[in-house]
Amino acid sequence: MKQLLRSLSYLRKYWRLAAAALVCMVGNVVTSLAVPRLSQTILDQGLGQGNLQVVISLSLVMLGLAAAQGFLQFANGALGARTAQGIAFDMRNVLYSKIQSLSFSYHDRAQTGQLLTRATSDVEMVQRFLGTGLIQLISAALMMIGALILLFTTNWRLALVMVVIIPVTGIIFSLFVRASQPLFKTTQVRLSELNVVLQENIAGVRVVKAFAREKHEADRYERANQKLYDVALEVNRILSLSFPSIFTMANIATLAVYWIGGSQVIGGSLTIGELVAFTSYVMMAFFPVIMMGFVLSMFSQAAASAERIYEIIDTSSEVVEKPGAVLLPPIQGRVAFEDVTFRYYQSGDPVLKDVSFVAEPGQSIALLGATGSGKSTIINLIPRFYEVTEGRVTVDNYDIRDVTLESLREQIGIVLQETNLFEGTIRENIAFGRPDATLEDIMAAAQAAEAHEFITSFRDGYETRVGERGTTLSGGQKQRVAIARALLLNPKILILDDATSSVDLTTEYRIQKALDRLMQGRTSFVIAQRVATVLNADQILVLDKGEIVARGNHEELLECSEIYAEIYHTQLQDTSKDEALNPVAQEG
Repeated sequence: MKQLLRSLSYLRKYWRLAAAALVCMVGNVVTSLAVPRLSQTILDQGLGQGNLQVVISLSLVMLGLAAAQGFLQFANGALGARTAQGIAFDMRNVLYSKIQSLSFSYHDRAQTGQLLTRATSDVEMVQRFLGTGLIQLISAALMMIGALILLFTTNWRLALVMVVIIPVTGIIFSLFVRASQPLFKTTQVRLSELNVVLQENIAGVRVVKAFAREKHEADRYERANQKLYDVALEVNRILSLSFPSIFTMANIATLAVYWIGGSQVIGGSLTIGELVAFTSYVMMAFFPVIMMGFVLSMFSQAAASAERIYEIIDTSSEVVEKPGAVLLPPIQGRVAFEDVTFRYYQSGDPVLKDVSFVAEPGQSIALLGATGSGKSTIINLIPRFYEVTEGRVTVDNYDIRDVTLESLREQIGIVLQETNLFEGTIRENIAFGRPDATLEDIMAAAQAAEAHEFITSFRDGYETRVGERGTTLSGGQKQRVAIARALLLNPKILILDDATSSVDLTTEYRIQKALDRLMQGRTSFVIAQRVATVLNADQILVLDKGEIVARGNHEELLECSEIYAEIYHTQLQDTSKDEALNPVAQEG
């Protein structure tokens, strides 16, 4: 309830539309309430007294009211739909912006399917209630109040029947709502779980087929689908019991009116017209109860969905701009780590421990170490994807926590280990960080990344569409497009997270030569699995279990670091074996 009330704030922007819809709804209620009175007059003063003029004139009035009702219902529906869609539009935007603003640590734990469900199905539930259900609830309440007033003014003794029936009906329905409300949240949770399985299987369809796991994954999907099916059936079972109960009470009320009212008609204290009007008002008083039933069902669903939406909106990001953060001016590229300790979770073990080093402008820094040694963590801290736990990171002597995230990240070019391209053309993907870049700039970046040749071999060249996640390109091609994307920014700080891991030795050599030229004048951080790719680095940092255990250039480390020497000689031997076994590669 609390979270749903918070969602009412989205109505403020559309208050004029909502107010207009409310006016149309009130007009519709008034015209509806007028019809039984006209029917009463036609019966008593027209047909009862043989006055055809009254019958004709009031019939024409009723036709006019019917036309007015049709227009008001249409306008109410149209305005309500505009309001609902506007609310959903704003809520989706807020939710998307929040998801984008959350730090890497949140996305490390989040499931894509869960986020998709909250941004689509849950938003739709809240939208339906705020844009449609709320207006229907007000309409039902006004209709009930108006009908009850007219019932009592028509025959207060007969109206006492409704004083008993309506509260009993409300109590019965409230019991059904209370029983079904927890199930609505469970339904959304089950839907999220189903979407998680679906998203994983669509994204990993090639892996599923490669390992012939279609049957296993189909069974997994069926189990998740069965859970959603079971809870949906339980909800429908409760609702299917509730509405017959309400209709039964409505029929009891109608029978009571005919019984008691019929006796009064026979006794002469009530006219036929009054009895017909009274019966119509009884149904008008009961119809809102039924409508409230639907709305309360909608309310329960919306409340459960609002709670799930605000779980994301209320999540505090670990990386936030401090008040008064300044713009980072154009940088030279000096990066310093000062006693940096980092934990992914506050109670977890440190991933980095007291890491300190300085990268001067234009230097290339290589990071070596076993998997899990902290290499990727270091480069993720520079653009502030994560927040340091202790110590600080500075760029040109600015603590990166004191500058705006955008001004920091737009001066850093990054090629991550996991290449991610977007559906669109190769040109659009390279220009992702600079949408206004000219084709000449894009081509220059592609040539520097050794991508121009394969791009121009495609029929559509730079306008070739790459498909979702770049699936139409090979791993090496995707990697080179990603490198071109980073280089187009012409950044002073360049981060390459194992950027040549998806290419063959020949392509790696060509890319490395290009990178050697491009790293001139830039502060470069390079993570590589092969020592041969970082031999010319100004500094090589050897990491082990989150600590820098050795640093220096290649020659210095060969003399003073056993770990580095072991890595180097092991890879040297492996390379010699590969060349001996593959003379073709050796000739290349």
